Amino acid sequence: MAGGVSEDNDEIITSINVTPLVDIMLVLLIIFMLTANLIDNPAIEVDLPEASTGEASEPTTVGLVLTKDGTIYLNGSPTDEDGLRAFIPDVVKEDPKTQAIISADKDVSHGEVIKLIDIIRQLGLFRFALNIDPAAALSVATSEIETPAEQ
Repeated sequence: MAGGVSEDNDEIITSINVTPLVDIMLVLLIIFMLTANLIDNPAIEVDLPEASTGEASEPTTVGLVLTKDGTIYLNGSPTDEDGLRAFIPDVVKEDPKTQAIISADKDVSHGEVIKLIDIIRQLGLFRFALNIDPAAALSVATSEIETPAEQ
């Protein structure tokens, strides 16, 4: 008797025949494998020309540091708002994709950081990132996970 089915029709079938299920799964796997090649490359293929003098264009980066005593550093040199107003428009004119990395001491008020962001945006520098200490952020995140919240 195939499949373990007995001739007694009064008993409940307690076993499941998984062969059809495996067959369907294999067919689905083959279909996904065949269609993956079509989905893999949705971009328009273009054969780009080569040049011996070509190089990758990296956007210009401006480093801004705001210390807790209020000193602003532009690319490592101390400066003030007038120095920013003289330097940033020239850099943005030269490379419109210029980006700023702003590092502010954790004791600097939120308002001072916003003021610095507002100044650079007024000067045409709209791409910026706030620099953090990833090791400190990771330790804070893990301590929050380990310590249950107080109710």
